[in-house]
Amino acid sequence: MKIDLLANDKLRQTIREGYGTIAQTDTSCCSGVSCCGSNAADSERLAKHVGYSAEELAALPEGANLGLSCGNPTALASLQPGEVVLDLGAGAGFDVFIAGRKVGPTGRAIGVDMTPEMLAKARQNLPAYCERSGYSNVEFRLGEIEHLPVADNSVDVIISNCVINLSPDKQQVWKEMARVLKPGGRVAISDLALLRPLPAGVKDMVEALVGCVAGAALVEDTGRMVREAGLTDIRLNSKKHYVDVMTDSEDPLYRKIVDHLEPGTGPGDYITSLEVTAVKR
Repeated sequence: MKIDLLANDKLRQTIREGYGTIAQTDTSCCSGVSCCGSNAADSERLAKHVGYSAEELAALPEGANLGLSCGNPTALASLQPGEVVLDLGAGAGFDVFIAGRKVGPTGRAIGVDMTPEMLAKARQNLPAYCERSGYSNVEFRLGEIEHLPVADNSVDVIISNCVINLSPDKQQVWKEMARVLKPGGRVAISDLALLRPLPAGVKDMVEALVGCVAGAALVEDTGRMVREAGLTDIRLNSKKHYVDVMTDSEDPLYRKIVDHLEPGTGPGDYITSLEVTAVKR
């Protein structure tokens, strides 16, 4: 398949600008509860809904939770003390700081993000994390998830939370995961995926792109890309209740999506939260 590099660069720039705004304002492109960000109270409510504990959230540095989750990959990964964990699209450090506590002082948590404003916010949160946890086991690196600034065969676990859908070259992301994982290493991904193709009106919405919807891949295409990257023991678990919560919450983005759908259908007929786990042989 021919890759349009210019179009991909434009797409990345649109996403970088959108998430840069979220990092600087602590609010989303569309406000309310959404994958594209939310206010503090809604962010905490969403995080609890997808499985984060009150204790985990209370231990976070202020501003680390921007309401960008659509699942809980740190729980899905069953992280163990001493492991090296890599978070793709780390944002303000939400999952990295939680992972750092789980892997402990002998482990390491690395966050990669392509948005300088997000990276700056995450690094500003580092002193608070170190003081509260007593660990110095977290770092953040600037880079694209299609070209990870990480050595071959160096990571035990890869996590990601509602990010891969944003990539214009998802197959390359999965290949990079396979490259940096140690043999026997595993991935635990939470992302938005499609049960069927979106109507053109939704795919053309910039808000839906930054809000993790317009760029999402079909569930079956996700499974294919994971297999083609060489990973095994693949499990895909669709969790449609996340989208139902977004719809019921009257989130502005999801209200706009409803306006573009076929009569008699809702966002949950098209979009799902998808857990993906796999292993490198």
